[in-house]
Amino acid sequence: MFDSLKNKLKSIFSKTPKEAVPPELPESGASSIQPVQPAPSRKEAAKLAKQQKKEEKTLSRELPIAADSGKRIKEDFLDELLWDLEVALMEADVALPVVEEIKNGVRNSLIGKKYHRDHTLDEVVEFAVKDAVRDVLKINEFDFDDWFSRQERPVSIMFVGINGTGKTTAIAKIANRLMKGGHTVVLAAGDTFRAGAIEQLTIHADRLGCKIIKHSQNADPAAVAFDAIDHARSRHKDAILIDTAGRMQTNSNLIDEMKKIDRVAKPSLTVFVGDSLAGNDAVEQARVFDQAVGIDAVILTKIDADSKGGAALSIAHTIGKPIAFVSNGQGYEDIVKFSTDWMMARLFDGQTQSR
Repeated sequence: MFDSLKNKLKSIFSKTPKEAVPPELPESGASSIQPVQPAPSRKEAAKLAKQQKKEEKTLSRELPIAADSGKRIKEDFLDELLWDLEVALMEADVALPVVEEIKNGVRNSLIGKKYHRDHTLDEVVEFAVKDAVRDVLKINEFDFDDWFSRQERPVSIMFVGINGTGKTTAIAKIANRLMKGGHTVVLAAGDTFRAGAIEQLTIHADRLGCKIIKHSQNADPAAVAFDAIDHARSRHKDAILIDTAGRMQTNSNLIDEMKKIDRVAKPSLTVFVGDSLAGNDAVEQARVFDQAVGIDAVILTKIDADSKGGAALSIAHTIGKPIAFVSNGQGYEDIVKFSTDWMMARLFDGQTQSR
């Protein structure tokens, strides 16, 4: 996962010049002979070692990226670093506005600054890049479970996105998550454009053991959503998950259809489901759907096969809407709550997945 971008960033950190630290020279006229100090006792040595360890721990926690005194970062090196960073991010399909945001963050952290001699330039650069990436990711964070717990029942959630992104499977995963949390769920087969979509959602409903509301092919999808919400209210269900048609986002009929469903269903949450492998295309799709019906959150699918990570880095920042989940397999349990720490761990630490 994100191996391509991760390796490119690591290569940038290792490109920093390895400058030797010149030895401290005695001042002119000063004697280079130092008086011999008596060796400390064993008790004093242990006390000094303990105190030094404590000071080092405090320093490592509070040390800024660039200290007031130390080695100055050269501008020509910084220009080269920023160019390499831009190329690495662009090759990973990171959107241009996000590339500029990260570059500016690194530049502001390093330009004209000095760094402590106890740290290598590699470490300082890595810290600056991590800090800039973290700032981009933290613009929007969304806790779906906490949000759902605070909503008035029934909660209607509409899912939008083009065909082939794994939207229907993502709906089933959210249904499974809610049901595992003790909530009752109704599925609405609002993609009436394809008979296969109705059948696919029906199979998921049967496997999960939840109710599905469906009409015939080419029926009015807004009517399906209305009937599903009416059923949920009358049966005191907790959630309605509404599937929608997934033709290309440039299809004007699709966009008009989305707007009608939105007017009728008045969903509490609208979720865009995008394919992380699509890179900048996923960002553009999200932008179009957001302009049409207003996206509240994003689910990125196929994240386990994404070696670049561009969509995950770009989409929330570009459209200003948070990533709620990432989907990393075909099983109902293969969905992970997205967070800044989760993404940072996979970009820089190579940690394994956790739910």
